[in-house]
Amino acid sequence: MNIYRKTLTTLAILLIAYTIPAQNNSFKGFSEDETVLYTMNKQVGQFVRRFNMEEDQYGKFLLKEDERYHNNDLRQKLLPSMFDIYNPRTAGKLKQFFVDDVTSKDSSIFLNFLDKNWYAEVSATFTANGDDVHIILYLTLEEENLGSKWILSNVWYSYFPSLFPTIDSAEQAKYFLHPMSHELDFMNLHKALERPDRIQVYASQKYRPDFLTLFFYQMKTGKLKFKQIDSVKFHFFQIRNWYFELSYFNRNETNSGWLISNLKYINNEEKKELIKSYRLCDSLQ
Repeated sequence: MNIYRKTLTTLAILLIAYTIPAQNNSFKGFSEDETVLYTMNKQVGQFVRRFNMEEDQYGKFLLKEDERYHNNDLRQKLLPSMFDIYNPRTAGKLKQFFVDDVTSKDSSIFLNFLDKNWYAEVSATFTANGDDVHIILYLTLEEENLGSKWILSNVWYSYFPSLFPTIDSAEQAKYFLHPMSHELDFMNLHKALERPDRIQVYASQKYRPDFLTLFFYQMKTGKLKFKQIDSVKFHFFQIRNWYFELSYFNRNETNSGWLISNLKYINNEEKKELIKSYRLCDSLQ
């Protein structure tokens, strides 16, 4: 019965709120709140559709037959408003250069939701030994059957790198297994196994620790326990020579919602280096 009472109370509150007239200024026939609601990018998918000019300013999907669909002249006018206007990293000539590049009539560029080259970054709080710790989870899209799903692609937890401290080449040269160790039934292997703080030097020079597997292990053994999600943002690498970051801004103005919060002009090599942070490249090709 308590559930029903709570439901009825909630419905009553919503009904009262709906029937009270809004006390807001109007603009072009819309109240101030309505203008903000229509203008803001309320969802990431809406940002992508508006970036491509596949949705109008009222949230209505555009048909391919519509003359506004993928219209670069309209995109030229709309895209500057899809940046965080208060951020110097997304202002000035660089922003206009970006807009001109993606709306070029010779090589128009559009975002693709199912493209692999964009990543979600989720900052979350976990508990470890009773203390709060902050961990960043990276996710990417993966095709499955006729659809797709988000998968964990990497993780950053400050504790993990401390397990694999950097060892300089001079010290590293002291730790090795002699090439004739097999003739001694690897009796000298105890040198590696008795010094776990140095054990990684006995692996290949190409060895790189897999933090995602470490994260799964700590979750499975109960050493890490999820507490809450703190924030979410996205990283886009889909556009040739460009990288941009997408963040959510909760403002009572038209420049709000999901907006471009960082913009960089980078070449493909720089882009590959950045992507290494977001995915385990060897296992997600």
